[in-house]
Amino acid sequence: MTQELVSLTIIMAVAAVSPIVAQLIPGKFIPQTVLLLAAGTALGPYGLGVIEVNDAVKLLNELGMAFLFLLAGYEIDPKRLAGHQGKVGLLTWGITLGLAWLVVTFLPFFTKQGINGVATVIALTTTALGTLMPILKERNLEGTPIGDAIISYGTWGELGPILAMAILLSTRTGWQTMLVLGAFLAICLLCAMLPTKALKTGHRLYRFLTENANTSSQTLMRLTTFLLIFLVTISALFELDAVLGAFAAGFILRYIIPDGSKSLEMKLEGVGYGFLIPVFFVVSGAAINVRAVAGRPALLVAFIVMLMLIRAVPVYVALSLDKRENPLSSHHRVTVALYCTTALPIIVAVTSLAVKVGTMQGDTASTLVAAGAITVFLMPLLGSITYQVADVHPVTAVREIAHTPSDWRTIVREHAQVRALLHHQDRLKRMAETLESLEKQEGLNGLDSRRAELVERARLEIDRQLKELGLDPQLTTQLPHSYRYPKN
Repeated sequence: MTQELVSLTIIMAVAAVSPIVAQLIPGKFIPQTVLLLAAGTALGPYGLGVIEVNDAVKLLNELGMAFLFLLAGYEIDPKRLAGHQGKVGLLTWGITLGLAWLVVTFLPFFTKQGINGVATVIALTTTALGTLMPILKERNLEGTPIGDAIISYGTWGELGPILAMAILLSTRTGWQTMLVLGAFLAICLLCAMLPTKALKTGHRLYRFLTENANTSSQTLMRLTTFLLIFLVTISALFELDAVLGAFAAGFILRYIIPDGSKSLEMKLEGVGYGFLIPVFFVVSGAAINVRAVAGRPALLVAFIVMLMLIRAVPVYVALSLDKRENPLSSHHRVTVALYCTTALPIIVAVTSLAVKVGTMQGDTASTLVAAGAITVFLMPLLGSITYQVADVHPVTAVREIAHTPSDWRTIVREHAQVRALLHHQDRLKRMAETLESLEKQEGLNGLDSRRAELVERARLEIDRQLKELGLDPQLTTQLPHSYRYPKN
C-alpha cells in the first residue's frame, strides 16, 4: 500500500504543477495534457522509475479514461449527429477508414514494421475529442463556427473508432459480436428510457433526486457515477472495451438532460479534470518506452505523417466541398482539419487491446502512443498558428501586393491592423458581456460602491479602446463581425 500511495502522490504533484507551468510558458502554446504525458514518461518505469504502475494505479487510470470518455460523450448533441454537418462528418470518417485500410494493407512500410493489422487502421482514423474539449475552452473556440466544426467532425472521429474496436477487434464470430452489441445497446436504451419517463411523469423519486442534487446526498452525481461504472462493468462482462461503456454513459447522460446541467457539469469536471483524468494522462505517458521509440524514429514520423494525410486531408476536403454549411476561409478549414488530427486516448486503448491479444508488440505500441502524444502538442499548435494567420487575410494580401507591388508596406501594415482590430474586438466583447451581466443582477442604483466602481471602470476602458481604434464610442460598441471569417 505504501508504494501505491507514493506513486499516487507523485502523480497528483505532477497534476498540480502542470497548469502552473503551462501558464508560465510564454504564449501558453503547450497544453497541460502534454506536460502530464511528458512527466509520466520521465518519471515512469522507462524513465526514473519513481512512478510504479501497480494494480491500484491501473484502476485509477481506467477510471480516468472512463471519465474522459464520459465527458466526451456528454459533449455530443444528438441533434448534431443527425444534422447535416453530422452526416458529412460520418461520411468523412468512413472515407478516412477506407483510406487507412488501403494504406496499411498495401503500403510496404507498414508491412515491414509488422503493423498492417486492424488496430493500426483504427488508430489512424481517430480524433481525441475528449482531449480537445478543454483545449478548445482554453482557447475560446467553443461555440464558434470553428469550434462547432471541430466537434462535428471530431465526434465521429471518436465514436467511429470506438464502434470499430467493438466490431473489428472482437475475438467472437460475426453473429456473436452483433448479438453482444445488441444486448449492450438494449441495456443502454433501458438506462436512457427509465430516467426520461420519470422526468416526464414527475415521479416522486425524480423530485427527490433533483431536490437533493446539491445537498450532502449529491444524488445526481452519485447516479451519474453509478451509470458510468455500471456500463463500464457491463462492457467488461461482455468482453468489450471499457471505452465503449464510458462513451455510452456520457451519451445517455446528454440524452437525459439535453439542455445540460451546469451544477452537474461542474462536479463531473471537478472529479474528472481535478483528479482522475490527470492520472490517466500521466500513466499513459508512463507506458511509453523511450528507448523503443528512439529505436524506431521512422515509424514515429511516418505514423504522424499518415495521420495528417489520412485524417486531416479528408476533413479539409469535406469542409471545402460543403461551403454552404461551412463558410470558412481556407486557413480556418486547415485549422479544423489539424485539430481533428489530434489523437491519443483511442490509440492508447486500441494498442493496449492489440498487445493483450498478441497482434502487436509492446515496443510498437509505445511508438504509436508516443506519436499520439506528439499530436496532442503539435496539432493544436499548428491549428492555433493557422487560426491567427487567417485573420490577417494572407491570400488577399498577396493578391493586393501582386497588383500593386510598390504599396507592399502599406498593405502589410493594414492587414496587421485588421488582426489588431479583431483582438480588440474580442476584448471589448468580453468586457461588454461582463458589464451586461453585472447590470442584470441588479440596477445600477442598487449596486454597492465597489460594483458601481467596477462598472464605471469597464465603461471607461471600452470607450478608451474604441477611441484608440479611431472609433466614436457614441456610434459603435463593437467591430464588424464580417472580419472574423474572411473568404480567401
